[in-house]
Amino acid sequence: MSDDFVEFAQVAAGRLRDTAFLMCRDWHLAQDLTQITLAKVYASWKRVRQADNPHAYARKMLVRILIDQKRRASSREQAVAVTPDHGVTYPADLRVTLLDALATLPTRDRAIVVLRYWEDLSVESVAELVDVSPAVVKTQSMRSLARLRELLGDSRFELYAEDRR
Repeated sequence: MSDDFVEFAQVAAGRLRDTAFLMCRDWHLAQDLTQITLAKVYASWKRVRQADNPHAYARKMLVRILIDQKRRASSREQAVAVTPDHGVTYPADLRVTLLDALATLPTRDRAIVVLRYWEDLSVESVAELVDVSPAVVKTQSMRSLARLRELLGDSRFELYAEDRR
């Protein structure tokens, strides 16, 4: 293993894992996705290290791995600790956390929101990473933010947005 890849992996792993967690909301899966990404980056390291931005290359690979994994897993059963009781109603004042709100978004939309607002990437960069047009990124960002505002309440969402600036 080359020293420059080891150095890259040590620097990139934490940020990749955090980004993966925000997109999938599962620390174990985020760790797996990070390891798969780093393994693929290592397999292509000669090409990756010559790229303008190896971190962007790895992030793009992470997004594609996540979307592919979710697509394959969509038909599988998932184990849960407690069976949901669909007859339960929650008090109107119950606040949803940001992570819970993000989890309500479809995988691609969640990736767009995380990349656009957490990673602070441009519309064009997100479009390239997620493999959609910039118009789709703009539309899905707008719809996803509206959904998050609906779940979190306008004032709470705006406070979070101000903290991230």
